[in-house]
Amino acid sequence: MKVLVTGVKGQLGFDVVNELEKKGIEAVGVDIQEMDITDRTSVEQVIRQEAPDAVIHCAAYTAVDAAEENEALCRRVNADGTRNIAEVCKALDSKLIYISTDYVFSGEGERPWEPEDERAPKSVYGQTKYEGELAVQELLEKYFIVRIAWVFGVNGRNFVKTMLKLAENHDTITVVNDQFGSPTYTYDLARLLVDMVQTDKYGIYHATNEGICSWYDFACAIFKEAGISMNVKPVTSEEYGAKASRPANSRMSKEKLTQQGFERLPAWQDALKRYLDIILER
Repeated sequence: MKVLVTGVKGQLGFDVVNELEKKGIEAVGVDIQEMDITDRTSVEQVIRQEAPDAVIHCAAYTAVDAAEENEALCRRVNADGTRNIAEVCKALDSKLIYISTDYVFSGEGERPWEPEDERAPKSVYGQTKYEGELAVQELLEKYFIVRIAWVFGVNGRNFVKTMLKLAENHDTITVVNDQFGSPTYTYDLARLLVDMVQTDKYGIYHATNEGICSWYDFACAIFKEAGISMNVKPVTSEEYGAKASRPANSRMSKEKLTQQGFERLPAWQDALKRYLDIILER
C-alpha cells in the first residue's frame, strides 16, 4: 500500500508519516514546497505522479483568529484545497482521509457531538473546514472524515508548548474555563489513522483522547505534570476576548470508533505525560 500525506511539516502529518513507515507502509510526505494544495495543477501533477492508494490530508489553515481577517486565504486552503485533492482522489479511485475539526459545530449545549449531528460553524476557520467536508462528501464514496480537537504533537506549535514557554517568564497566567473538550495527541491519533486507512470502514468519525476538561484544567495539568509552579487564573471566554468565536462545547462522541472495531485513543492525561516525557527529555 502507498499513502500520500499532506502537511508533513505539521504536527499530525509528521507523526502519520512516521507511523506509516513503522508499519512498513510506503509513505510520501508533501508540504507546500512539494505540492501547493491551493494550486489545482500542482495537486493533480503530484498525486497522479505518485498514484497513491490513499491520501491522508492533514494540511490546513489553522490560525483561528487570523482567519477572521484572512477569510479568502483560509477558504483557498481549507475548502478549495481539499476539493482539489478530492477531485484527483476520485479520478484515481484513491481513498481519502480528511482531517476536520470540532469547529464545524455550533459549540452550544453540553451533550457530546455525534458524527452525523448538524454542522453550524461560528467562525471563518470552522466554516471553511465545513466546506472542505462538503467537498469530500460530494465527490467521494471512499472517504473518512475524522474530526479532532485541541491538538498537540512534537513537531510544531501547540497549547502545551505555549504554556511551557509562558512559564519561563510568568508566574501568573489566565486561561479560559468555560470551553470544554478533549485534547488530541498526534502520536496516538496517527496510529488510529494508519489503522483506519487500511480498511474500507468509510464515514465520519470523531477521534480525540479520552476524557473531558476545560482549557484551564488542561493548563493546570500541564504545569503539574511538568513540575512547574504557576498561578493559573480562570477567566471566561468573554473576559479573554479572542477575535474568533470558540466552541464552548467541543465534547465529541467516539462511540462510532468502538462500533467499527477501532481502538480508541488513551486518556488525555496519559497522553500528556508521555508527550512531556519526550519534549522535556526526562
